[in-house]
Amino acid sequence: MHLNLRREQAQMRKEIQQCYELIHRLGRGVVYLGSSRMGPAHSHYLQTQELGREIANLLDCTSWSGVGPGLMDAATKGALQAGKPVGGFKIGKEAGEWTASNFHPYLPQETYLTCRFFSARKHGLVDAIVRSSSSDRTAVVALPGGIGTLDEVFEILALIQLERIGSKLPVPFLLMNYDSFYSKLLDFLDDCEGWGTVSKGEVASLWTVCDNNSEALTYLAEFYNLPLSDKDKHGTELQSIRGTVSS
Repeated sequence: MHLNLRREQAQMRKEIQQCYELIHRLGRGVVYLGSSRMGPAHSHYLQTQELGREIANLLDCTSWSGVGPGLMDAATKGALQAGKPVGGFKIGKEAGEWTASNFHPYLPQETYLTCRFFSARKHGLVDAIVRSSSSDRTAVVALPGGIGTLDEVFEILALIQLERIGSKLPVPFLLMNYDSFYSKLLDFLDDCEGWGTVSKGEVASLWTVCDNNSEALTYLAEFYNLPLSDKDKHGTELQSIRGTVSS
């Protein structure tokens, strides 16, 4: 029994090291967290694909995800459309279906790792956003999702809160509130302030809530002092006009 445990631990350490090696080879960048169940016909899929393309162009970095289906797939396709590198950490089960294999329908096998251990996958997703120098452009983009997405979102949020990552060089954390998807969660976190389980303004200081892609691109451009393209500026102005009209 102890021998089997030691073997498991050794295999997990090896898998974590493989994650680190993949990140070293492809480069750190933006990590996308999101639902594996929202397919190409869903509006959030289309928005995510556009966001993945525009962020890859803006930050000129590697895009990382769980390289599974759904919104992870949308972000991957968007980055590839921009001609930028993509990497990821697969897991054996997505959206209730076992997919444990080294096969991906269109990504080269050397750009992703199929993880047996969830802890190894999480190590990879976290390490991919750690900024080692001021020239590194990384971010967390939390898209609409379910239990798995929320698990990853709050784990990374806790690491930022405890200054285990982003203490020396901050890492932008964007919560994409498409169609008010996360509004009730945000209301709950506000209630937590009233109960005293989080300090006033504490959660708001850890991430930036974006209702649309234009807000996300504008924030990242300002954070990294980068110019927005004319297309992005037009999209931002259009979103502003729509908001004014609707109010």
